[in-house]
Amino acid sequence: MRISLQPAFVLHQRAYRETSLLLDVFSRDHGRVSLIARGVRKANSRWRSLLQPFIPLLISWQGKTELMTLNGVEPTGGLLAPQKNALLSGFYLNELLVRLLHKHDPHPKLYDCYHQTLQALASRPLESTLRLFEKNLLEEIGYGLQFGHTIEVEQYYHYHPEEGFKPCIEQDMIVSKRVFSGKSLQAFAAEIFEDETCLKDAKRLIRLALRPLLGEQPLYSRQLFI
Repeated sequence: MRISLQPAFVLHQRAYRETSLLLDVFSRDHGRVSLIARGVRKANSRWRSLLQPFIPLLISWQGKTELMTLNGVEPTGGLLAPQKNALLSGFYLNELLVRLLHKHDPHPKLYDCYHQTLQALASRPLESTLRLFEKNLLEEIGYGLQFGHTIEVEQYYHYHPEEGFKPCIEQDMIVSKRVFSGKSLQAFAAEIFEDETCLKDAKRLIRLALRPLLGEQPLYSRQLFI
């Protein structure tokens, strides 16, 4: 297989042998792929400075195995360089994609969302920007939050990862970490984050939704935040 000039971002890299890198790449039309970049750690490599996270690229590769060979890199629009907490948020997005996306499973809509989110990290509130990306990510991989059409503002709902939201009947269930107000759920479904409580509830809900997908291994980027 030979792929030419595919829009992509490097999600993660690690050293391989003496002069090469192993890359986790998110491409627009071919999803997440693993590539070996031979010789790019040499001082005279023209690709070395480009193979970094948050740089929009056009890349080419070829191969028949799970690990294919990078054979072309071109920049397309400069560095999307988030700073400070936004930088940690960017690494968090990358880690989610590496952990949750199957290889060679195309997600062009999610790719565009990721690109837009990187741009938004520099100018928009971090928390709401992250919640929107996480919500879109869950929808794209088939685990979208099923809010339904019967959420009532004055009601409380218990979240079941496999069944969605069920109205609370017993008052003492409201103290559960899995219980959310109808107001917060309506706001998240409409992607409105004007209320601080609704925004905190959205973060709590997303963590519950991601937990069974991520398993027991903690997110390294989340530890950096702490």
